[in-house]
Amino acid sequence: MKTIIAEKPSVAREIARIVGATKREEGYFEGGGYAVTWAFGHLVQLAMPDGYGIRGFVRDNLPVIPDTFTLVPRQVKTDKGYKPDSGVVSQIKTVARLFKESEQIIVATDAGREGELIFRYLYHYTGCATPFVRLWISSLTDKAIREGLRNLEAGDKYDNLYFAAKARSESDWLVGINGTQALSIAAGHGTYSVGRVQTPTLAMVCARYWENRRFTPEAFWQLHVATDGCDGDTVKFSSSEKWKEKEPATELYNKVKEAGTATVTKAERKEKTEETPLLYDLTTLQKEANAKHGFTAEHTLEIAQKLYEKKLVTYPRTGSRYIPEDVFAEIPKLLAFIGSLPEWKEEVNPKAVPTRRSVDGGKVTDHHALLVTGEKPLFLSKEDNTVYQMIAGRMIEAFSEKCVKDTATVTAECAGVEFVAKGCIIRQAGWRAVYGVEDKEETAIPGWREGDTLPLKGCSITEGKTKPKPLHTEATLLSAMETAGKEIEDDALRQALKDCGIGTPATRAAIIETLFKRGYMERCKKSLVPTEKGLALYSVVKTMRIADVAMTGEWEKNLARIERGELPADTFRKEIEAYTREITSELLSCDKLFSRRDSGCKCPKCGTGMMQFYGKVVRCDNAECGLPVFRLKANRTLTDDEIKDLLTDGHTKLLKGFKSKQGKSFDAIVAFDGDYNTTFVFPERKNKATSTRRRK
Repeated sequence: MKTIIAEKPSVAREIARIVGATKREEGYFEGGGYAVTWAFGHLVQLAMPDGYGIRGFVRDNLPVIPDTFTLVPRQVKTDKGYKPDSGVVSQIKTVARLFKESEQIIVATDAGREGELIFRYLYHYTGCATPFVRLWISSLTDKAIREGLRNLEAGDKYDNLYFAAKARSESDWLVGINGTQALSIAAGHGTYSVGRVQTPTLAMVCARYWENRRFTPEAFWQLHVATDGCDGDTVKFSSSEKWKEKEPATELYNKVKEAGTATVTKAERKEKTEETPLLYDLTTLQKEANAKHGFTAEHTLEIAQKLYEKKLVTYPRTGSRYIPEDVFAEIPKLLAFIGSLPEWKEEVNPKAVPTRRSVDGGKVTDHHALLVTGEKPLFLSKEDNTVYQMIAGRMIEAFSEKCVKDTATVTAECAGVEFVAKGCIIRQAGWRAVYGVEDKEETAIPGWREGDTLPLKGCSITEGKTKPKPLHTEATLLSAMETAGKEIEDDALRQALKDCGIGTPATRAAIIETLFKRGYMERCKKSLVPTEKGLALYSVVKTMRIADVAMTGEWEKNLARIERGELPADTFRKEIEAYTREITSELLSCDKLFSRRDSGCKCPKCGTGMMQFYGKVVRCDNAECGLPVFRLKANRTLTDDEIKDLLTDGHTKLLKGFKSKQGKSFDAIVAFDGDYNTTFVFPERKNKATSTRRRK
């Protein structure tokens, strides 16, 4: 008998059907000489510190660096600590028995770093010695599964993938466990979770928040003139210079107005070619789904995974935006299929030859870019269909012709002021026709030449204000994670730097969600806004290595090198251990930042503890209560006296200087609600009832 192990029951069911394992048993299918079983994600994980006899958060125990990591069944948290999940333990017993009774194991967990780790941890935990081979496929269609089973690969071919996955798992444990314990010990209260990727990601969100909030807008003035263009259209020119003072701008405006004409000093015409976009990898799909449809990164991944399991798209957790030659050979057939869908009937030319910008086998690692499979998308929900059609539409764009534009830049002078007008005519819409070329993209510029005189039909002066960088959205944060904070717009260049990003396409959504779950940031429409807790943590760690985005990007690069066999995993492990010792010492020394003063006020919640002043928070010293009150409220820090009013009276006086998430100033009273969360209370105005807004 051979045992096939899949990552999920749903995938196991599809494989079992194909190999003829139709008899359902407890935890597996059987038949045709096969047993087909499954994991539920990670059945086995690294033991927590108490698995090494280390209990509680004790300074003298740090750093915790096991000589050899211990594997245990996946655990669940209870009132009495962590204990093994009973369902997981039962499935492990089933898998272990099947492994032992088999002549060969076929590994069919997801074909990627985490899928490999799921199997290898389980294999080692059960002490199995049965030989194994690898099913490596990029889609779950019947055809792909059958071809994969006919071309099984040696298990040891993926040893380096396992070494990289194991190194990632152990490094996250070392940094997360020691960093969290060290910072929490330094604080003397509560738990402050930090992590190898989580904390640098939070740092990017907080840094952008403070850059945005501390930005001071500056006024500027700009001049504009208009003249007749082609076919009665108007061509608008704007001054090259912007003035910070109104007076000189107004003086020049009056001169321009009197002049009445402008003289062309330069006229440039160029043909501009816009390359087709590359195919989607997971991160790019998540970014665009967030920007265009407001989907969270996690939700987009869930949908893509669902589409994959329905055989509608290829493996979603890919980091590549390219396909190899053998897959390119299938593209004409797939495009013809997409053209048969009602959404795309008019957009696919069956006679067109697909272009090759997304074809480069050398840039494909574990899996190629996201594609539809050619299976009909039936009975999809609105959101599932949205993501499916995004992938289909991107395929049409990627294999269409380039977009070609004629651009013109004309410079003219009037009363000593230089003005510029830019125009564009689309000669070949190419890939831009897929979603429609907007008419507003086209501005015709007459064939003016140097020395031509242009009669002015209008003149104006406008006042503007400089704007800060906007707060991060999930789309922009994913971009920042992908490039370790470097702002890169070019698709190909960003793809070339993906090894230096933080996190992986498969893990970035989970990292973002972790920051929400731990109360470090929240959503305000599409914007990501750090909470008072997140800002308090950032204020402590922002200059430390634990928050260093570039260095975390280097770790990811090294993990990719392990995967390629270019770096020994032991070398990486030693570097991480040294780093762990360094950040543990650095975080333990933060106790001065958490130094406390007695407020003189009893805790309003428990009535027994005393409230203690810390740098960014006021907290009850009763360990069973620990009520926190963060000083920072809506971009304003509460003073000691204001905090004391809140603690003794349940509310402050009317305070000025708060700023909303939209940047608007407001006055309010800060008060406790029934659960001792702080809220804003606004004074009654003209018989309107008092309104409140909760602030976490």
